[in-house]
Amino acid sequence: MNSTTVSSKPQLLRRVFVWELPVRYYHWLNAGCILVLIATGLIIGDPPAIMTSKEAHSSYWFGTTRFIHFVAAYIFLFNFLFRIYWGFVGNKYASWKNFIPTNRQYFKDMWNILKSDIFMTKGYNVHTIGHNRLAGFIYFMTFIAFGIQCLTGFGLYSAMSDWWLPNLFSWVPYLLGGDFMVRTIHHWATWFFILFTVVHVYLVFYHDYVEGHGEISSMGGGWKFIEEEIFKRKKKIKNSNL
Repeated sequence: MNSTTVSSKPQLLRRVFVWELPVRYYHWLNAGCILVLIATGLIIGDPPAIMTSKEAHSSYWFGTTRFIHFVAAYIFLFNFLFRIYWGFVGNKYASWKNFIPTNRQYFKDMWNILKSDIFMTKGYNVHTIGHNRLAGFIYFMTFIAFGIQCLTGFGLYSAMSDWWLPNLFSWVPYLLGGDFMVRTIHHWATWFFILFTVVHVYLVFYHDYVEGHGEISSMGGGWKFIEEEIFKRKKKIKNSNL
């Protein structure tokens, strides 16, 4: 009977602090807001019928749904503005430099990561401590979608509010051709976030399993792990570029 022995060379891992506390707070608060906004937004966009007059007069569930949606929208907006600010003052892993493509190598790395994630190709390993190139670019596009959702959402809300903050967005419906177009864009952006959530969760678990760098736990404690040899190599390259 033949037996095959599988051996693996032990690897020394370095513990690296990546995600600062404000980034982690932003991430989980943003995730909660998105889930609440999707659920309540879909109800507002296509509310279920009220079957009896008794339910119509004794229940204020739809008004409560709209109230929850508006509260989550305010939290989402201020949280988003904070993340924009932190992209300038946070550590190097939170910096906007990780999200915006600046050279051809950035796009090359994105394509190789895309092939690895979708087609499971082997032979290409990109070692990153923070976001990889593809994740960074996707987050950049997501930030743009956040901005669109805030503009269209508060643009619709401005017509029914007397407060100065929503009224700052009263120009949005006029720019986009009316409430119907604004509502359509707002609705389709919601489906973008649904798709993004599914893909994001899948890729986090996938990369955590394949790379073993603590992708999931890092958003709890802030720490990730990278091979010591690769860490020293990156540090050497960084020092040589100074």
